[in-house]
Amino acid sequence: MTIKAVLFDFSGTLFRLEQDETWLADLTDTDGDGLDIEAQTELMRRMTAPVGQVVELDDEHKYAWENRDLDPVLHRKVYLEVLKQSGVPHADQARALYDRLITPGQWTPYPDTEAALKTCADKGLRVGVLSNIAFDIRPAFTARGWDAYVDEFVLSFEVGAIKPDPEIFRVALGKLGFTGEETLMIGDSDEADGGARALGCEFALVDPLPTPKRPDGLLAALRQYGVL
Repeated sequence: MTIKAVLFDFSGTLFRLEQDETWLADLTDTDGDGLDIEAQTELMRRMTAPVGQVVELDDEHKYAWENRDLDPVLHRKVYLEVLKQSGVPHADQARALYDRLITPGQWTPYPDTEAALKTCADKGLRVGVLSNIAFDIRPAFTARGWDAYVDEFVLSFEVGAIKPDPEIFRVALGKLGFTGEETLMIGDSDEADGGARALGCEFALVDPLPTPKRPDGLLAALRQYGVL
């Protein structure tokens, strides 16, 4: 069946939270020493991993982890704990870094994000952004004028469901007005984004590489499924 709608994941798909040395330069461990490059890289990986618990958590924080993308309060709580266990023991430093991580303007788009969104819109396809997330990502699009290419934003904390729960895909399809068989889902997690297949969607997996290393992953995925 011809693709009539495309759903894009956000983190690791359209945008990526790139490591910014200026954010991490002032972080210190319990001894007052700065974090080395390896520790900084691992910290950023833990903060952006789409699935899988990244540190050992007690029951209270485990609950927050499992529900972090449904509630901004739980999201903040558990990621401050992740930062603490990842070498950022000072609460003020952890809070400042967390606030940067949830600021949409700090996220970097992939080189072909605009082209992918615009191409779909120009071809008359309905476009949605579907994300497991606990903060509003729309400003990342509106600041660039790219919201003009997106028909619907479906964010887990707003709809009360998280990928791969079929319900969040069902909500997205309802908003776009097409069936799963008419829709392509593009994302960086086979486990989470690939849940769209349960509703009959085609699914294209992209690699969440640093943005300079993935110049045309989105366009390649669209081409693979005949959208281009």
